[in-house]
Amino acid sequence: MRIALGIEYNGRDFYGWQFQPNLPTIQGCLETAIGHVANEPVRLYCAGRTDANVHATGQVIHFDTRAKRHIDAWIWGTNAHLPPSIVVRWARHVDYHFHARFSATARRYRYVIYNHPIRPAILATRASWYYYPLDVEKMQAAAPYLLGERDFSSFRSSQCNSRTPMRNVTEVTFTRRGDYIVLEIEANAFLHHMVRNIVGSMLKIGSGLKKPEWMQELMEAKSRRVAAETASPDGLYLTKVTYPEPYIFPLADAFFLL
Repeated sequence: MRIALGIEYNGRDFYGWQFQPNLPTIQGCLETAIGHVANEPVRLYCAGRTDANVHATGQVIHFDTRAKRHIDAWIWGTNAHLPPSIVVRWARHVDYHFHARFSATARRYRYVIYNHPIRPAILATRASWYYYPLDVEKMQAAAPYLLGERDFSSFRSSQCNSRTPMRNVTEVTFTRRGDYIVLEIEANAFLHHMVRNIVGSMLKIGSGLKKPEWMQELMEAKSRRVAAETASPDGLYLTKVTYPEPYIFPLADAFFLL
């Protein structure tokens, strides 16, 4: 049978999602924990591989197993074998047509910036920090240049192994909430470091070092060398993965993300 799980994690103490020998990873912890419940080795597939120090409230994974368990056992049993920074939120039986990655039609990320001269303490590892004042209106004015099906080579990591730089971005919104600025971005898929590279350039625009129209220049250049440096991973969260019917799963509760 095939099982889908909704996963939440704080990625601060992990070397990203993907399994790496002798290093703590989200995939490694989950495969070990689920293997205890299944009483057999399992191989996990996720909707989107996150980097080191990146968090998730809406990650979706699936695995195949011969073990017959009550659906709730995949939640409670797995959580009993996980560290406090990883938790299974829900579990569903799915058919063999479902794939956590390839069945997904959209992914949504949230990026949280603490915009204040003094660094944060409580949210030190859960929000990025930018000490110069940021103009959210200028950042939002640059957002439309990212919308639609475009070539995102200027925001693609040199380590990206995607076959194409084309991605379809459907939403980019910036909102200020007190000293926090929150980016919501949704697309059919994302390139390696794409969100963090976009944020890095948006910080230049928000701080007045570049005009909003610079974003258009970056998109047209199709070169990573012309864009700004990569933003910190601390403020990045995978919050939602969308699937077609009948794969309608519970939404993540991300109230603490402002």
